[in-house]
Amino acid sequence: MQHLAIRRIECHSFHGCLKEESVIGSRFSVDVVFSGDFYGAIVNDDLSQTVDYVEVHRIVREEMAVASKLIEHVAGRILNRMKDRFPRVQSCRVEITKYNPPVNGQLGEAVFSIEG
Repeated sequence: MQHLAIRRIECHSFHGCLKEESVIGSRFSVDVVFSGDFYGAIVNDDLSQTVDYVEVHRIVREEMAVASKLIEHVAGRILNRMKDRFPRVQSCRVEITKYNPPVNGQLGEAVFSIEG
């Protein structure tokens, strides 16, 4: 099994439970890791035998543009879209980082990951 990681897809999005978050927005980063058999891509230099970065970026940006209260919800949507778009992949892991979430104190980041 091989792994392909696409990291730090940066987004300014409007996720959060506080009203201000839906107005001001926050900085987020999304990482997506695919696991599967990419041998065809290794041997044949064929994009159809692996995961297209352009498609991954597009899907992440589309889902991050849909405001949600919870990053858990957004991560689940991204995971489902990745599994639908890349059925050859055995598993996919999505990690969303929310930088400087408002918590009445200092907190650098909140991170949620889901795998399926």
